[in-house]
Amino acid sequence: MSNISLQDCQQLDQQDALSFLREEFQLPKEVINMDGNSLGALPKSTLQKMKVTLEEEWGNGLIRSWSEAGWFDAPQRIGNKIAPLIGANKEEVLVADTTSINLFKALTAALQMNPTRTVLLSETDNFPTDLYLMQGISAFTQNRIQTKIVSQENLLDALQEEVGVLLLTQVNYKTAHIKEIESITKAAHEKGILTVWDLSHSVGSIEVDLEAAQVDFAVGCGYKFLNGGPGAPAFIYVAKRHQSAAKNVLSGWMGHQDPFAFTTQYVPADSIERFRCGTPVILGMAALEAGVDIFQKTSIQQLRQKAIQLSELFIQLMEQECSEYGFQLASPRNAQQRGGHVSYHHTEGHAIYQAIKRRGIISDFRTPDILRFGITPLYLRYQDIFQVVRMLREVMSSKAWDKEEYKVRELIT
Repeated sequence: MSNISLQDCQQLDQQDALSFLREEFQLPKEVINMDGNSLGALPKSTLQKMKVTLEEEWGNGLIRSWSEAGWFDAPQRIGNKIAPLIGANKEEVLVADTTSINLFKALTAALQMNPTRTVLLSETDNFPTDLYLMQGISAFTQNRIQTKIVSQENLLDALQEEVGVLLLTQVNYKTAHIKEIESITKAAHEKGILTVWDLSHSVGSIEVDLEAAQVDFAVGCGYKFLNGGPGAPAFIYVAKRHQSAAKNVLSGWMGHQDPFAFTTQYVPADSIERFRCGTPVILGMAALEAGVDIFQKTSIQQLRQKAIQLSELFIQLMEQECSEYGFQLASPRNAQQRGGHVSYHHTEGHAIYQAIKRRGIISDFRTPDILRFGITPLYLRYQDIFQVVRMLREVMSSKAWDKEEYKVRELIT
């Protein structure tokens, strides 16, 4: 097999049926964003959407815009747009708050539905926030609810009768390994355990079917593949079959059956609306909706197919150009088991990350030694992949990474 050239990649770009989507984004010149799995790029439509929200809806409409501009309905309206991306039905997804707050809502709701069980279960390589929230619930209940964290290898054996809720992330934030959501959920249900899935690295990146998997609760963020902007609102999924029984501990006025009756007694809404808490962040909602609307122009199946082609190209080029420089693939080699980023181990990972960033390649670093490259098919080109790998080769061959300033750990990586 001959080496892959820049011309080969440019030809793939010419044949790309999704290339028109790149024009939806405001992309800085001389920069390649390989970190869309952490913060998506800015959609051009967001600028106009925010202008309208600020100048017309807020500036002229004032408080009338809660009704006239659809502000009040935004959490469920945008949730209904996200639903097809995760295999959910309408009125099962609500946009609100942050991923962490929604995790707290989901975990405590699931615990109340399993009142005789006292263990929250997860695994050691879950995203730290998920584990911290479990520990916070344990501390608040003075360890009446216990946190159990096991290795991935021991997870299925840990599905015991004392476990009330299983919390897992579908796509591993370091390696991009995809968990078998359907089989794991089925195994949990066979033991009477409810499931909460974190889809933060799944939504907008891989195909997800929560209904087919019979998932109970799920959450996810809006600022990664959904391109909702920094700190964008998150979403919560509650299966329709649970909505009448699931209780939101954060019983704020917006989750009330009749919030504008202003009664002193809380009565939860009889729908996904009960998982509202406080007033929606309308500016954040507006930006997120602009990002989500781009997905109406294509399908998650087409995006996934292109993402696999881009990530396969990335790995092949790394083998072609950088095999002598100590990179070890941390992600699954099987594309069907790999999510929306490709990760490599390297002993000098942080310094390499710093060196390529100074040269216009935006990636990120995860301790202790992982370089992480996001594969975002909405705006990445095949020639971008080639240029990133060539830059890595240049940095390694010249030892440009070997500077003291690059070895000082950044606060945010």
